[in-house]
Amino acid sequence: MQADAFPDDAAQSARTRATVLRYHLSWKARDLDAVLALYHPDIQYHDFYQQRCMGQAELRDYVRANLPRQADEALEHSDRIRVDGHSAFIQYRFCLHGSAGLVSFRTGEAITVRDDLIWRVNEYATLVREPQTDKPDGRARPPSSRLGLSARQLGLLAQDLEQYVRRARPYLDPQLNLQQVAAATGYSRNQISHLLNQVLGQSFYRYINQQRLQHLLAELEPSSDLQRIDELAFAAGFNSLSAFYNCFRRHTGQSPKAYLKQRSLRARTQDKPSGTD
Repeated sequence: MQADAFPDDAAQSARTRATVLRYHLSWKARDLDAVLALYHPDIQYHDFYQQRCMGQAELRDYVRANLPRQADEALEHSDRIRVDGHSAFIQYRFCLHGSAGLVSFRTGEAITVRDDLIWRVNEYATLVREPQTDKPDGRARPPSSRLGLSARQLGLLAQDLEQYVRRARPYLDPQLNLQQVAAATGYSRNQISHLLNQVLGQSFYRYINQQRLQHLLAELEPSSDLQRIDELAFAAGFNSLSAFYNCFRRHTGQSPKAYLKQRSLRARTQDKPSGTD
């Protein structure tokens, strides 16, 4: 059989690589029109995290919602772009931090190129919790397809929530609730609840109390006593001392009294002149 009866896979791989690289760089440059121009008219984009398949008509809004927000924003690629003939595979992840430890979405995109355009994209995202501290409680998790958010958009939601909490400090209101945060950030209650409970591993009120505690610890002065720390707890938004003490012990491993005593001892040790007994 003649050698030229076989397709030139090396040449096709080179063309596929060039197309996928343009696609990758267009995403990185946040160029919506450039990304869309690389989709084949018969494109099918499968987002398996959302259990959703999209064509040309739906992809503009999807891509716009998933593009990076800042020029220097980059995902952590866990492998180089692999190419074989008409197919390419990209792997990356992005990380979030919650009370359950480090969590990340590990994502893979299997891309098929036809006529030097992106013809098929199969995107797979898996949530990884490191370490896994919470045991399953048997309750059904809300299907991600109902949330209307891709894995990438959940990462953006986490950024938006963190920036809102730091900027507006809504936790100072002891009556703060999930609906108020949802209205202020532009997301739904279910979306924020899913992020906190299923991704970051904490309830809304545990998350808010953690923000209150961080605020309180930043306000503590070296001379603060137990009465002062109680006053700061209410000023930080805690609506009861029992809620504050429970939160304090959970995150520091100590009671406020023991924490102040240890801090005072540490301060005296640091102030002690070197070489003295």
